[in-house]
Amino acid sequence: MAVPTISLRNSVRQQVSEAEWAKRVDLAACYRFIDLYGMSEMSANHVSTRVPGEGNAFLINPHGLLYEQMHASCFIKLDLAGNILFNPTEYDINKAGYVVHSCIHAARHEVDCVIHTHTIAGMAVSAMECGLLPLAQTSMRFAKIAYHDYEGVALKVEEQERLVRDLGAHEGMILRNHGLLTVGASIAEAFNSMFRLERACQVQVAALSCNVKLKLPAPEVVDESWRLYQPGVRRRFGVLEWPALLKKLDKIDPSYRE
Repeated sequence: MAVPTISLRNSVRQQVSEAEWAKRVDLAACYRFIDLYGMSEMSANHVSTRVPGEGNAFLINPHGLLYEQMHASCFIKLDLAGNILFNPTEYDINKAGYVVHSCIHAARHEVDCVIHTHTIAGMAVSAMECGLLPLAQTSMRFAKIAYHDYEGVALKVEEQERLVRDLGAHEGMILRNHGLLTVGASIAEAFNSMFRLERACQVQVAALSCNVKLKLPAPEVVDESWRLYQPGVRRRFGVLEWPALLKKLDKIDPSYRE
């Protein structure tokens, strides 16, 4: 499929809808937050989000920019089949990002945003046979998290069926020997889940490093704590905090809005 002609005279903002531009701003902010909170790995990994009003299109990062360099105008728009619909950059997409993200957007219509990370704590827990333990309240939020066994670098479309199957209806998944993945009905929700999941992994690595006997809560307490963290039970986690986070980022570096 041919890439539509991009006007060099008009800014990206002038060439997309207001709704898409707002989504681009939030997506850029999400990348900056992931870097700000120590969850980036140079140009690796991805955050994707649906394009408003275009059911089969999503935005993803240009492969080659660092997370701290992401801005609203840089994202590449592609469809679920991998066709580039709009690319205002000199970069291409990372195929692994397409393979992982497109199948989730195709299968989970309620999911707006998908985040994947390779953090030290996340990769460490992904290699633990015990999986994520309910060591603290933050950990119990993911007491029923999904798991997907490592199949090599995610470049094969055949893996997509198993990724979707293993994720099921969960909001988070540990990719064994690989990293972490979260999804959400908004960018704010997906980021909140990733932030908390990363904290849960950090807690586990820290606790296990102490080489002492660990005390776990009763299973019924864990189950009830998990239930209270499910989407919509109390509130949509991440939405309340998002405006405050944007204000924080505006003070640090507002260039993500460009």
